[in-house]
Formats: sequence, C-alpha cells, structure tokens
Amino acid sequence: MTASSLSGADERPYHHGDLRKALIEAAVAEVAAEGASALSMRAIARRAGVSHAAPAHHFGDKAGIFTAIAVEGFDLMTKTIAPVAFEEQGFVAGGTAYVLFALEHPGYFEVMFRPTLYDLDDPALVAARDGAFDVLVESARRAIAPDASDDEAEALAVAGWSLSHGFSTLWLQANLVDKLGPDPFDQVARGMVALGEIVRRALGAQASPGS
Repeated sequence: MTASSLSGADERPYHHGDLRKALIEAAVAEVAAEGASALSMRAIARRAGVSHAAPAHHFGDKAGIFTAIAVEGFDLMTKTIAPVAFEEQGFVAGGTAYVLFALEHPGYFEVMFRPTLYDLDDPALVAARDGAFDVLVESARRAIAPDASDDEAEALAVAGWSLSHGFSTLWLQANLVDKLGPDPFDQVARGMVALGEIVRRALGAQASPGS
C-alpha cells in the first residue's frame, strides 16, 4: 500500500456535516450498545465511519469524549425537564420527564452519573450539571412553597432526584418489569406525589412542633 493510499484512507470523504457532533453521537450509541467500560476510540471511529485518528484529534482521549457526552447529556436532560418542571404539579412532571430522558437516552445516562469517567473541572461540564440541578431545586421549591428555603428546596430536590434516578436505573437494568408492569411513568408519578406529600407533612410538623 502506498503512502498516498494511506493518506486517502485517513481523509476519506466525511458526510455528517458536523464531525464533532457525529463522533459524540457515535460514542453515545456505542455506550448504549456495549457499555461505557467497553468504549474505545477505534469503536467510535468505526461507528461514525471516519478515520481511527479522528476521535483523538477532536477529544484527545476517552476522558475527553466522556466529558463531551456528559456536557451534552446534562444540557439535553435540562431541555427535557425544564418545560414541565415549573407548571402545576411540576415536581411530579419533572420527575417523570427525568425517567423519560433516562429511558430514551441510556447512552448519555450511563456516562453522566459516572464522574470517574470524565473531567469534573471542565467549565462546560460544571455549568451543565449546575444548570440541571438548578431546575430540580426550583421545581422542588415550588412544590413546597414559593418562599421555601434553599435547604428545604434542595432536600426535596435530592430526594426526588434519588427516586427518579433509582427508578430509572432499576428499570433500565430490567429489575421492575415483572413487578410494576410495562409502564414506568405512572409508577414514578405516583412515587413523586407521595414523596412530595411526605416532605410537606414533615415541614409542617417542624413548623408547628407543639401542635
């Protein structure tokens, strides 16, 4: 094989339009199919249909591609949850939207919550994670009372997040279908309603300990 033919192999025509985005999409699809632990730069390139050098050129190493996946995942999750999180019963709707995101985007979901995979100090990642959590906190605040304290709102947000995240993980790993039936969304919605009511009662009891 000649040097010119090798060069041609590395520079074969690319048809996706946005190579960086295509590589992220390929990596997400590979994670969903094979798991994050099995991800390789060559597998990403093969799935995207580009030179094996392309992922390293754009992201450096696997930590770089995982960071990009996490950033895009948190942004996408925020866009999924925010439109419903501030409506009436938004805490319930937001929890259900979280589960919907997880089930529709398992490749993103697996990477986003494994911080050992990526660069925690990346500015874009910090902004994306904080933005997603801010939506959860504000939705929780409105579920309690508009003047709820930051501590109260964050406590409910973490509890609701834990419920939705745990439910999503159990569902994705096929632990719940035989126990709850085929529709996960009704189950998580009822769980969020119950959780919100428990928190409201607890806060009411703290506000009037002598009653």
